[in-house]
Amino acid sequence: MGEVDNPRWNTAWITGASSGIGLELARKMVGRTRHIAVSARSQDKLNALAEESQSIRSYPLDVTDADAVDETLTKIQADCGVVDLVVLNAAAWSAMEMKAFDLDAVRKGIEVNYLGVMNGLHAVLPSMLALGQGHIAIVASTAGYRGLPQSAAYGPTKAALINLAETMRIELAPLGIKVSLICPGFVDTPATQKNQFSMPGIISASEAARAIVSGLEKGQYDIAFPWLFARVMKLLRIIPIGLYFWLVRTFVWRNPTG
Repeated sequence: MGEVDNPRWNTAWITGASSGIGLELARKMVGRTRHIAVSARSQDKLNALAEESQSIRSYPLDVTDADAVDETLTKIQADCGVVDLVVLNAAAWSAMEMKAFDLDAVRKGIEVNYLGVMNGLHAVLPSMLALGQGHIAIVASTAGYRGLPQSAAYGPTKAALINLAETMRIELAPLGIKVSLICPGFVDTPATQKNQFSMPGIISASEAARAIVSGLEKGQYDIAFPWLFARVMKLLRIIPIGLYFWLVRTFVWRNPTG
């Protein structure tokens, strides 16, 4: 992969980068960023990714460990200089019906999807605030727009991230810090390959990464894709609740006792 002469960012830090969207995003950032720091729990996969380009460096990390997140940022900035773009992408997905409630799955979703982002913010915000610049991208999901079947361990965490990003956008924009909210629909990743239900509009991880890069380069707040599926999901946010329940029961969740 080619390197970069005039990078848009000095250092981009991507969590959840060992597979799926994070992996493809790291690849597509080559040529746009001087340094790309990639984090995830799988050191072997990160090391393999780092071998693809001199721009990519591996920093294994469990985002649920707040101290480790702080220490990792310190290492990255010592090696690469200031992190001016962070993509908080690490996530845990588990399909769960309410009749098979799994508290461990719920806890994992909260720890990884929500608190993992909070740990990342705790690390990067001080330096960005001190400099009066930076770009924070939070990967939520269209599953956070409204409650969906089998999503009790996942959707609420993504809804929380959507709310969080709105708060951040309001407060941080006047301070020079950009915020982007990334809401993918169904993306073909190792996590979604386990799903036993239809996934309308599913796209490849490479297509998802392309959409993210385009949105980040434009400084967009709302980066949602694929376009048609995201539009439908956004429409479902504003229709009356009774109509929403009818639509889901009629077209999505027609056999809850099966």
